[in-house]
Amino acid sequence: MKLFHLSDLHIGLKLYNRDLREDHLFVFRQVIEYAAKELPDAVVIAGDLYDKAVPSAESVAVFDWFISALSETIPEAEIMLISGNHDSAPRIDCFRSVLKKQHLHLVGLPPLAQEDHIETVSLQDEYGTVRFYLLPFVRPSMVKMIVGTGENGNNLSYEASVRRLLQREAVDSSVRNVLVSHQFYLPDGKQPEEIDRTDAEIRTAGNIDAISASLLNPFDYAALGHIHKPMKAGSDRFRYCGTPLPCSVSEAGQSKGVIMAELREKGTVRTTVLPLTPLHEVRKISGTLEDVLLRACDDYVSVLLTDRADFDVFDLQDRIRSAFPNLLEIRRELWQPQNYSAPVSPAEYLDPFTLCCRFLQNPSERDQELLREVINTSILR
Repeated sequence: MKLFHLSDLHIGLKLYNRDLREDHLFVFRQVIEYAAKELPDAVVIAGDLYDKAVPSAESVAVFDWFISALSETIPEAEIMLISGNHDSAPRIDCFRSVLKKQHLHLVGLPPLAQEDHIETVSLQDEYGTVRFYLLPFVRPSMVKMIVGTGENGNNLSYEASVRRLLQREAVDSSVRNVLVSHQFYLPDGKQPEEIDRTDAEIRTAGNIDAISASLLNPFDYAALGHIHKPMKAGSDRFRYCGTPLPCSVSEAGQSKGVIMAELREKGTVRTTVLPLTPLHEVRKISGTLEDVLLRACDDYVSVLLTDRADFDVFDLQDRIRSAFPNLLEIRRELWQPQNYSAPVSPAEYLDPFTLCCRFLQNPSERDQELLREVINTSILR
């Protein structure tokens, strides 16, 4: 069984107000070329299909073109997509029962009632059955009618909610099982702060959305979305494929690609990364003004000027924009003498939750819970 694993398309994203429509189409054509060559049995896209919950008409047109072209290229393959935290789950879920008859599984909503279960798709090959579990992005408040609440009536944690959802499923360990999920899975022994996150990702105060990757152990492969940098969730079998193209300056220099996973007999999984070349690289360029101008290019560029002297160049911005037609930003490196006798305040490095707790001077557990809820609601909006 051969499958393609993509995620975090973020169609409709603007990079410093740069429209990425042509950039998306450029990498999507490469995905279609790989599909024509490799003929995968399944394509899974693990969430964040769009960058906004209410995508523009142009974004929907790009998505429609991509999925239509995939379907025409590999008509016998099953195409499976779930919603991410950037998507509108009800919109993605529209026509779900109709589309699955056309080998297209768009799953926006997780189980919401006791009689509901995680959507599954079963495929067959010479080694037997491969069962795909399609679990869209889950917030505890979405599934509390199924998984319950804590002793005080509050929502369970992200980890407890997802754990209970998975425990409700009768996962048959005798066949090969694949989980498609859009959450923040944390490898065993790792702290959330150790995971390299990018500026384009939504994060929660206190990293309350972190889930132990041990929950993935019953599965032969986990096709994960949410983290923009390609990485493993503690195992070669549990993978974040990352975004197909850079979505922020913090992703400069990252290698992007499609993960091709081949599931043979039970317990045997082979993964290969099929590289994707962006229409425009995202680059960070630093140096003096004269040095920077010598490195002219058409890529998306963040410029950091390191000149110590004050500028007396009236057309500075025009000269830089002429050298870099796809310029994203211009920044100056600050050169200030350090006063090593002054105490160093770590406040600027603290997350919003910790800063608020220090300001409130040891708030109670109840106040901390309310504070997390307020901060996370503000971030997610």
